[in-house]
Amino acid sequence: MWPLAALLRLRALASLKYRDYRLLWFGHVFTSMAFWMDQVTRGWLIYELTDSTVQLGLVRGVQAIPILFLSPIAGSAADRYSRKTQILIAQIIDGAMFGALAILIFAGQIQPWHVYVTAFAMACVQTFQQPARAAIIGDVVPREGLTNAIGLNSIIFNVARSTGPALAGVLIVAFGTGGAFATQAIFYLLATYWTLRLRAAAASGTGRHGHGHADSFARSIVEGWKFSWRNLEVRTALIVVMFASLLIVPFTTLLPVFARDILDVGASGQGFLLTAMGIGALGSAMMIATFGDRMPRGLFMLGGVALYGLGVVAFAASPWFQLSMALMIIVGFANVCSHALVQTVIQSYSPAEFRGRAIALFHMSQVVMTVGSMAIGSLAAIIGTEWAVVLMASAGALAMLGMHIALPQAWRIR
Repeated sequence: MWPLAALLRLRALASLKYRDYRLLWFGHVFTSMAFWMDQVTRGWLIYELTDSTVQLGLVRGVQAIPILFLSPIAGSAADRYSRKTQILIAQIIDGAMFGALAILIFAGQIQPWHVYVTAFAMACVQTFQQPARAAIIGDVVPREGLTNAIGLNSIIFNVARSTGPALAGVLIVAFGTGGAFATQAIFYLLATYWTLRLRAAAASGTGRHGHGHADSFARSIVEGWKFSWRNLEVRTALIVVMFASLLIVPFTTLLPVFARDILDVGASGQGFLLTAMGIGALGSAMMIATFGDRMPRGLFMLGGVALYGLGVVAFAASPWFQLSMALMIIVGFANVCSHALVQTVIQSYSPAEFRGRAIALFHMSQVVMTVGSMAIGSLAAIIGTEWAVVLMASAGALAMLGMHIALPQAWRIR
């Protein structure tokens, strides 16, 4: 089929010529859609049930506990055992959790504690899924295609960011949060179908690279930490993402407040705000997939986070929905410039036998983000939503200036 062959010759789509990567990518389409729908659905449900900005932060806060304690184990498991199996088990459990929430809502039995319990359980399984899904990319594409493959994953993640929240908003208006959760469960079922078709050999863990099963998990975890700290590029990338996750990313926790109480646009408006952010992120992801190997990654990591913080400050000050939409495009562009490049640097500078553990540390930024979400929710209750966002995002932008002064070599990472 010449149209497909022509598409695969495009530099931005080069990794899709590998069969197992295509299967992973198709599965990623549906898990990403469900993930971004959940950013609207879960937050809207808890705000609907409690009318509390503090609980908006807490519902994300409960997810910090399993990520904090299980991420080191999950990263080590991804380097020792079948990555395909870890992904499959996580997807099946996540789909079941979304289905259970939908049933409880339609039955009129939903309670806030149901939202918290499922958030905690899903955080547990996703903690194992994330390093396995990220590390398996290096198993199915050659090293020279890694930046392109990560960029393509970022493209689909951000296409989902553009469409998932809007779809969730429409479904909430039409069928309530139960309809949105039911759709998310179906998406996970479809993702599981594509993952099952992966070749078992291609999806095996990297124990074949010399990391024996006889080694204890504790020793394996410590070795991963040592490697990540001693490697300059990996260490710098992790510091960048931790600052962004603590101080800037948590502003999304308060989007239901902006949508309902400040901009007066409701659940569908919140979906469109995240969609605008996804449009900017998609443009950034396309740039990385096409030119990522030639970009000065250190410059774009630090500069992207600084722009991210300034864009969020401007968003918090905006009283108009149209201006807020435009600012969210800028925020999305800057977010991916930093986030996707951080992951590319970590994977590019990590050998296969350490890749799962290094990526697990990267995903521990979610713990930091959760702490930030709890802090921004509490701060909003004290000084107001807009000022809480301005204060934290400004600190994030200033942190990048501090890194520029303290770690000048960060700018030279390629």
